Amino acid sequence: MEHAASALSPLHLFLQAGPVAKTVILMLLVASIWCWVLIIESTWAVTRLRKAIESARLNGDHADANLLSPIAEAGRQAASLSMPGESLGEARTRVTEAMDRAAHHLLNGIEGGLPNLAVISSVSPFVGLFGTVWGIMVSFSAIAAAKDTNLAVVAPGIAEALAATAIGLAAAIPATIGYNRIGASLARAGQALQHLIEEQAITFTAHRGAEPRPAGEAR
Repeated sequence: MEHAASALSPLHLFLQAGPVAKTVILMLLVASIWCWVLIIESTWAVTRLRKAIESARLNGDHADANLLSPIAEAGRQAASLSMPGESLGEARTRVTEAMDRAAHHLLNGIEGGLPNLAVISSVSPFVGLFGTVWGIMVSFSAIAAAKDTNLAVVAPGIAEALAATAIGLAAAIPATIGYNRIGASLARAGQALQHLIEEQAITFTAHRGAEPRPAGEAR
């Protein structure tokens, strides 16, 4: 019994597998590790963004590890420009657009790993399925060569097939959950950031409302 259990251990299955099965298993293991790296990295980035937004709204601090400072700086630069004949609403819109562009650049950097999670979640099951089909083909070949349907002849190929399927699911399931959860968290953070930008655009352009109209301007 102990020998049978050790023969079906993941390490033994990998060592006894053929070159194709080993390649499939290694690819899926790399995808699984990469998946967790992306999940941890994206979760940390979204959490940092949410904390920076909360800090900025509560304390007016945009310099949280320089995360939001490019957005605030873009707003200040746009607000410092004076366009002839520009109304307060037009100036506010221009400042908001400048801050939006900086925010989009920030969000694009944070969500950089999400497309890779989507690829892992969609491709890994098919790679595992390829390993499954290959293992079954190996099993049938072993049956044909040995002219025997004994379980000992079929088991190694079936075990390789099931191992590839299991590893493929182990990579795909966390990637799918991570993609959906992190994507939803990033969307909520993006909405909060947009609200912050609108508030700051009002602050940056508030001084324009107090400016006197030029002499001779139509009332």
